Amino acid sequence: MADREIESSSHYYPDDDVKELIAVGVSTTTEEGEQSLLLFSRWKWWFLVVINVTLLLMGQSGAVLLGRFYFDQGGKSIWMATLVQSVAFPILFFPLLFFPHSQNLSVTTDLSMHSSTHTLIMVYILLGTLLAGDNFMYTIGLLYLPISTYSLISASQLAFNAIFSFFINAQKLTLLILNSVVFLTISASLLAIHSDSSENEIRNVTKSKNMVGIWSTVSASAGYALLLCLMQVSFEKVLKRETFSVVLEMQIWTSFVASCVCIVGMFASGEGQGLKDEMRRFKAGREVYILTLVGTALAWQICSVGVVGLIYLVSSFFSNVMSMLSLPLVPVAAVLLYHEHMNGVKILAMLFSIFGFSSYIYQNYLDDTKFKEAAIRHTATPETSISS
Repeated sequence: MADREIESSSHYYPDDDVKELIAVGVSTTTEEGEQSLLLFSRWKWWFLVVINVTLLLMGQSGAVLLGRFYFDQGGKSIWMATLVQSVAFPILFFPLLFFPHSQNLSVTTDLSMHSSTHTLIMVYILLGTLLAGDNFMYTIGLLYLPISTYSLISASQLAFNAIFSFFINAQKLTLLILNSVVFLTISASLLAIHSDSSENEIRNVTKSKNMVGIWSTVSASAGYALLLCLMQVSFEKVLKRETFSVVLEMQIWTSFVASCVCIVGMFASGEGQGLKDEMRRFKAGREVYILTLVGTALAWQICSVGVVGLIYLVSSFFSNVMSMLSLPLVPVAAVLLYHEHMNGVKILAMLFSIFGFSSYIYQNYLDDTKFKEAAIRHTATPETSISS
């Protein structure tokens, strides 16, 4: 049939078939090369994501455990424990050397440049001050609460993130997100109502201090969720981009402002004068005291590198969700290292938190799937119109 059509065609040239076959072969080879390149890039992307998730979880878990060790061994300075959460920010300058800041080459007037710089400084001061206050409340929570209780209540951050994202970032509140908010709220409420009085007695924590720790941790979770949403707005409205170098600079300068606030608070409260005496009375010794503070500071910055990497590779939402993966890790480590009790209420609260966390993850998966399908349809439409 094909031969008859070729013979009946008055415009048939044998060379045309050869050219078409060569073109098809080149096109097939090009597509295979692009597919293999995309596959390699995808594996490289997944490898970087896994590395950053590992850094985040190791840094966060290690920092919380060392923070508990600091207080258990006789550390009393709340401002010092807050300061170490941000003071090691100069480490972030090293990765910034490999990802230099790309200057905006668009023509702008001196007035607009001055205005944008002034706005950026104000953003850093606002976010840095909020970060310092948030770290301070987290420190109070860690001081008065067992690690397991502290970690489980911190999971309420996801619920606050959903609420703030709805009002600030215009994110939709789906049934799965609402389900997550409900279960995380129930989890935190269980721990607030049924606190372990035996552990409080062992650690000489009164019921009023225990409630202060609970509400401080809840407030800190809300504050951190608000901080992430405001950072997202800053990337979109002020910085107008979200490259790796820009995200690093955001982390560096907000940590710098937070460290300055902590230093002022430390000496204004009088805690700065008692640091030498605190070091001398530290149960594990001076060397361990210094190593604990240095290790805690490094652990928080390792966590920050993971957070920044995930924001750059995926999104700030994904980074926030991955930070909650330490939810089952830290309580288990607290039971093994500090011999904390995991009673029925804590186990039930953990199950509620994991269920709420899973709902959040599944919603993220659905959103990602819809986005990919829309992208495929968008790229397939021009090809269809050309071929037709």
